[in-house]
Amino acid sequence: MRLLMVLILAFTLGACDTEKSQSPQADVKEPIGQVDISHAGKDAPAIPFEGPNGGPATLASFRGKPLIVNLWATWCAPCIKEMPTLDELAVREKDRIQLIVISMDMGGRREVDPYFAKAKFKALEPYLDKQNVLMEALGSDTLPTTIFYDAAGKEQWRVRGSMDWAGERAKTLIEGAMNPPGKS
Repeated sequence: MRLLMVLILAFTLGACDTEKSQSPQADVKEPIGQVDISHAGKDAPAIPFEGPNGGPATLASFRGKPLIVNLWATWCAPCIKEMPTLDELAVREKDRIQLIVISMDMGGRREVDPYFAKAKFKALEPYLDKQNVLMEALGSDTLPTTIFYDAAGKEQWRVRGSMDWAGERAKTLIEGAMNPPGKS
């Protein structure tokens, strides 16, 4: 069963490419993930995953404040590249937005903790989903995937692929979700 899950992940995680692309877009300075609003309005799933201290966590436990959820893995080069920008975003927006990063590494803490120790993030903490059940419940087949939920736990948008979360495109997406048209 574990081998089957590894094979499924290997075939479905197309955004995670550890080799340098030969396309002209490889030289683009800011990674451009694909924005998807097809899940807008859906509730965050009540699937448990592991919190930073080893206890259970769910997305529902974060309701009350907007939440950005990033699904990533230590073996995913685009994921690793965007992590410092997610940390920068978490520091900058800590008063307005919660931001969590959930690793899909099947090795769990054995793989994630050394990465976090080396990276020395200021705000990010390691959440884990070794069985990848959250990724499946979210209907995601790409790493990284980043999802914005409003304070009520309703999805607003998701980005499939990496992005510079400290860049202007990310700021525009976040401000649009925080201040939608017609909101007074």
